Amino acid sequence: MPANRPITATETTFVAEYPARSVAWTLYLLLFPVAVVAFLAALATDGAYAATAYLMWLHFSEWLIAAGLAFGVLAALALLVAFVTTPVAREARYGPAHLVLFYVALVVELVNAFVHTADGWTAVVPTGLVLSVLAAILALAAVATLFFVPVEWVGARR
Repeated sequence: MPANRPITATETTFVAEYPARSVAWTLYLLLFPVAVVAFLAALATDGAYAATAYLMWLHFSEWLIAAGLAFGVLAALALLVAFVTTPVAREARYGPAHLVLFYVALVVELVNAFVHTADGWTAVVPTGLVLSVLAAILALAAVATLFFVPVEWVGARR
């Protein structure tokens, strides 16, 4: 898309008529990657703890899961607003799949946060590690569906 193309009437009415949609998509696409990266990093630190039994890795996992959940809940709220206000996302083939995959990943990580509160080895091996793998797969699947969901706000951000 050329950088100097004129803005169409549809793009200008998008921002003027639906400011909540524009803000929601923007917030979501800013917060969502932070949650995904935190969940992937928690998987890595769980693996490091399983390999070394060094307690520091368990604490890193707990913090990363908490940070991922904090950003993920904010992203989930923004996604819900964006999803409700954007008919194209609801009607797209992968739009509902993205919503469900991300919400299920958050639920799995919430359970994982409770599992990680146990002491020592049993907090990670095997249940915490399995939950981290499952949440990482769900989060990456949610990322993959974004490639197929039309994001309207991109054209209206000028």
